[in-house]
Amino acid sequence: MVNNQEANKDIISTMYSYTTDINHLEEENRLLRQTIEQLKQELSKFHKTPLLVAEIKELMDKNKALLHLNNGNEFLVSISSDCKDIKAGDTVLVEQKNLTIVKKIATQKKFNVEQFVIMEKPKIRWKDIGGLKEQIQEIKEVVELPLKKPDLFRKIGITPPKGILLHGPPGTGKTLLAKAVASSTNSTFIEVVGSELVQKFIGEGAKLVKEVFQLAREKAPAIVFIDEIDALAAKRIEIGTSGEREVQRTFMQLLAEIDGFKNLGNVKIIGCTNRKDILDPAVIRPGRLDRLIHLPLPDKDSLKEIFKIHTKNMKLEKKLSLRNVINAMDGFSGAEVRAAVTEAGYFAIRDNRTLVKEKDILKAIEKVRRDEELESTEHLHLYG
Repeated sequence: MVNNQEANKDIISTMYSYTTDINHLEEENRLLRQTIEQLKQELSKFHKTPLLVAEIKELMDKNKALLHLNNGNEFLVSISSDCKDIKAGDTVLVEQKNLTIVKKIATQKKFNVEQFVIMEKPKIRWKDIGGLKEQIQEIKEVVELPLKKPDLFRKIGITPPKGILLHGPPGTGKTLLAKAVASSTNSTFIEVVGSELVQKFIGEGAKLVKEVFQLAREKAPAIVFIDEIDALAAKRIEIGTSGEREVQRTFMQLLAEIDGFKNLGNVKIIGCTNRKDILDPAVIRPGRLDRLIHLPLPDKDSLKEIFKIHTKNMKLEKKLSLRNVINAMDGFSGAEVRAAVTEAGYFAIRDNRTLVKEKDILKAIEKVRRDEELESTEHLHLYG
């Protein structure tokens, strides 16, 4: 009897173990089937032809549209019956083979524009700029005053310029002036470099220009400072390469944005160039950057002002001859004066001195002049 009971227990235990194994195997089998199904779905994705992103330039009728691709090409294409409520300017997905429009998608920024511009609230004051009294007065009248007292212009009935063009040799204070007027009006300073815009954003330059000005409106009052504007706004020639076409598209977008501003708006545009002679007349015609402000190399009186500004925190020897220093700096730009003062400080540091002597400054002037001549020679060798 006891043996029969033990035998039954063994049978029950074996059956339970067998049932448990079956359940475990079924669960594993179910998980494997799910995994295989997921892998099949993933594999099918790899076999699908990707869709292109394009922009509707113009609707021809209910079933046809003029499509603009990112490479600049345009095609007359069909619109899928499932794709409804599309209009010019919409972003859509199209098939690669026949470019049929299959779906409208939400327009998104290609990039965050704030990553590609220098945006700041400058702290530079007018008194930090030397030797540009006439230019400072003019920029105050055409940029600062309209931003601070727009009602005054409305009452008088005159229209201030939308923007100005600062032109002159390198290092004469163009960027400083733009930052100073942004500081005096408590405006956001948005700096864009024209050459980088063209080189880095082929295919996207016009969109970036549009987004820069949209950012300026959002951050208003704002100063949009376009450095090296000649890279974008040079005189138009016969358009040949895709790169030249891209520059022209970007330039036309810039003109469109300037034209779009209200005259008494709280966004001002300041262009900057060392080569005014190559600018397209379209950008400096009345109603655009029509106030031209020339920044020449400083004369001796201006050099003296600039030198005093940059040495105000330095300990200079009492017997220093300012006349000798200024004569040695003849032909220097403001940036070169600053470089010479900094270099003179290094000469004093090397001799373990806190007092800067005249000989330090004269040696620094020679070093800066020599470095400039060497750089000019290398430039001529590479590009001359």
